[in-house]
Amino acid sequence: MSEKEPLIPKHGGYRKLKSFQMAQLVYDVTVRFCELYVDRFSRTRDQMVQAARSGVQNIAEGSQASGTSKKTELKLTNVARASLEELRLDYEDFLRQRGLPLLEPECSELTRFKAKRCKSLEEVRAWVGEERAGGHTDDHRLTGTGTDEHEGQRLSVNVGEGPCSSVCPRPSSVSAPALVANAALSLLNLCCHLLDRQLAAQACAFEKEGGFTERLYRTRSQARRKP
Repeated sequence: MSEKEPLIPKHGGYRKLKSFQMAQLVYDVTVRFCELYVDRFSRTRDQMVQAARSGVQNIAEGSQASGTSKKTELKLTNVARASLEELRLDYEDFLRQRGLPLLEPECSELTRFKAKRCKSLEEVRAWVGEERAGGHTDDHRLTGTGTDEHEGQRLSVNVGEGPCSSVCPRPSSVSAPALVANAALSLLNLCCHLLDRQLAAQACAFEKEGGFTERLYRTRSQARRKP
């Protein structure tokens, strides 16, 4: 162990975490989603907003607490993960109870959404508008064999479609509430995956280096050995 090991290591910096950025975007989308599509007197509305907020706040608090308590960091990061899992179920319930589609990850709408890599609520709203109006632009160009150059996968183009059908944009048949809910679920899937990796890394670091108590003991031991 290095003799220059700091008693309180660098901590915080949560704003640079991809998991925090994704959770914050999910929070913004959820607040707007609930304002538009969930009954203002519904208990579900409050729960969804609170679960989204909990994801953001606990990532930040855990990061800040990591300087003196790795145990607290682990606990709060796990609380954030659990809150976002609860929110994911709420979005799935919204779709199921209203007979709205839960889109497959490979569907054209979500493929275009993920390609945009939205970082703000405004960008998500712009994507919904494009899908509803049919004004989207396909970044994946067709080759002569009808495959996607970027992914190397065959595109679902029906035989017999006119030449304009593969060029002219078509409005999405999916309603705006369903598009937003599926976009939120896509963001949640990514955020939960990032938090799972974050928790694994935190657990590994704790097992390897210990927490504040062990660090305090090492620091005091080193101080005593100095002449």
